[in-house]
Amino acid sequence: MKRLFWLVLLPVLAGCPEQQEPAGFAGLAGVADPEAEVPFLQPGPGDRLSFPADFGPHPQHRIEWWYLTANLETAEGDPLGLQWTQFRQAIKPRLADAVPPDSGGWPLEAAWMAHAAVSFNGQHYFAEKLARGDVGHAGANAEPPAVWLDDWQLSELSGNGTWRLQVSADNWSYDLSLQINGEPVAHGDQGFSAKSASGEGSMYFSLVDIQIEGTVTLGDRTLAVSGKGWFDREWSSQFLKTGQQGWDWFALHLESGDKLMAFQLREEGGAFRSGTWIPARGEPVALTPGQLRMTPISGPDSYPRQWQLEVPDYGVSLKVSAPAGDYRNTGLYPYWESPVAVSGSHSGVGYMELTGYGN
Repeated sequence: MKRLFWLVLLPVLAGCPEQQEPAGFAGLAGVADPEAEVPFLQPGPGDRLSFPADFGPHPQHRIEWWYLTANLETAEGDPLGLQWTQFRQAIKPRLADAVPPDSGGWPLEAAWMAHAAVSFNGQHYFAEKLARGDVGHAGANAEPPAVWLDDWQLSELSGNGTWRLQVSADNWSYDLSLQINGEPVAHGDQGFSAKSASGEGSMYFSLVDIQIEGTVTLGDRTLAVSGKGWFDREWSSQFLKTGQQGWDWFALHLESGDKLMAFQLREEGGAFRSGTWIPARGEPVALTPGQLRMTPISGPDSYPRQWQLEVPDYGVSLKVSAPAGDYRNTGLYPYWESPVAVSGSHSGVGYMELTGYGN
């Protein structure tokens, strides 16, 4: 699952002094006029993933993102968490094979935003960048895979599944090599991931076996790091419905070799849950809402930093805990993004994202 921050982004990029009240959470509950010459497309249960095309942009969908989290260690064995996300918001839909508008006309058919963070020794470093689309500052390609916003860049180094991720912020940076192993994991119904009982949803897949090496620089200190990563791709045009307050998302690497993705969308009187159990041997299994239990245990400043996650059908009963520290990404739309440790029926590491808490 991931993040919808366009409520405040679009007026900034458009240079518009007025902010209109959006319909639904982050203004994405409505879909453009279906009678328009090129309408927004909305994913549904009959849609299917297509590779390598789905690594690239989907200009006829309203919102999408590319998202990496990583649980790394320094050469001394100290844990370090890392995040990178890039979002594309379509303001005007266009066909996938349409010719982009002339950059000389300063078009505003799409807006881009990127987030990056490093969590180390109780400190959380976060940066955010914004850009218009179609004027050379931001974009994405499917083949070879590439996503960029100015000097923040994810790109394939060669045809053997090795990517490079480079981010440079104020007094910190990272430069990582990502070795992509295994096939993409389709969530939900062969890639269509429902986000409510009434059927809203997105297309969603993950790369869950990524080996990472590189360097992270914090101030005047450069750390050699290595570990494992989790990469998400998601796109939609009608995501969260009115009344949904926020979400809790987990991606966990268990020492048994199994993996778990789980999320819930909170609303008054309950929550909609979904996830994927990815066994070390065998095919991924889409989890229904009734197969998942997600219970917050405790948390400062309204963010529950400890959770109990259970999937009884697979003997899973986990305690998921964030380390000490404040892991809020304090951009245009603050949210919690932290590495986590896993104990209980399985041990392991992973990442947790929490939105919609407090004010």
